[in-house]
Amino acid sequence: MIALWVAAGVLAAATAGLVLHRAARAAANVGTTDPTLDVYRRQLTEIDDLADRGLIGEAERGAARAEASRRLLTAADATAQPWSHDAGERRPVLIAAGLAPVLALGLYLWVGSPGLPDDSFKHRLSQWRAADLQTLPPAALAAVMRQVATERPKDPDAWRYLALAESAAENTSASGRALRHAITLAPGRADLWELLGQSLVVEGGGAPSPEADNAFREALKRDPTSIAARFHLARSRVMSGDKAGGLAAWTALLADLPANDPRRPALQQAIVEARSETSAVAAAPPGGQIDMIRGMVAGLAERLKTQPDDPEGWVRLVRSYAVLGESAKRDATLAQARKRFAGQAAIQAELDAAAKTEPMK
Repeated sequence: MIALWVAAGVLAAATAGLVLHRAARAAANVGTTDPTLDVYRRQLTEIDDLADRGLIGEAERGAARAEASRRLLTAADATAQPWSHDAGERRPVLIAAGLAPVLALGLYLWVGSPGLPDDSFKHRLSQWRAADLQTLPPAALAAVMRQVATERPKDPDAWRYLALAESAAENTSASGRALRHAITLAPGRADLWELLGQSLVVEGGGAPSPEADNAFREALKRDPTSIAARFHLARSRVMSGDKAGGLAAWTALLADLPANDPRRPALQQAIVEARSETSAVAAAPPGGQIDMIRGMVAGLAERLKTQPDDPEGWVRLVRSYAVLGESAKRDATLAQARKRFAGQAAIQAELDAAAKTEPMK
């Protein structure tokens, strides 16, 4: 540690000496020539060079030369103001340059921990592996799972858990890479394709994508009962404009879910809202569709006051305000939803994507 202090002091002193040396040379070479004249002369040369190389046209060349020439003439007509310096000002600068490293060292000794040994990443990683994994923050858990996956490169479950940890740490791209590697090891596993599709949805800000839909289709090929794959493929149809087809798929999914499945209420609510939006907008007269939409949005906002644990509902509400151009309500709703679902990276990503929706014209 003493060697570090000595090296830091020498470096600070060398820096201060270099600054003062260059300042002294500048003071010794004071002249009366205005350096701006050389700048404008170089500009004229550069303009000609750009024109000769075909990077600017003749019209642009003439306009640029005229402006540079005007500035050159203005600078040439101006009275040069020679730079002056006061030798008495050098002493305070030298004192300040010398005191700065001393004060920094004193502050470090006062509030720092100079005797604390370095805690290497390897040592911290070993401590994390020995601890209860459920107590680790997402970034530390992801680091542990990276090491486990490296130790077990042929184990698809190791890469699956790594993907889940990376997702919790909000590193969606790394989560997708881990899932793709797991799929190469076990391409027949539907759960891996399902997770890849969900990861792609999150990476896309909550919006469906052809890549995500393809992953869900691969999951269905291997497991036709996959709930997540069926839900997201139906959701993709609804959001792409095929509400009738999407609603039919959701209704079939609802019929297959057990009565005590905790996912039934959210699916039922999605079906009800999609149906109400379709029928209400179709029944409204052309001039009253906006009012009808505003009423539906207000109804959704009222429902979330009594049933706030509905992430999809919050995403729809934020998107609705964005589409209507009501930025104040959008931002207030986004802040409220962010606070409610803090730490849930997937929901946060969907909220961000919804807030960026373009308002309707």
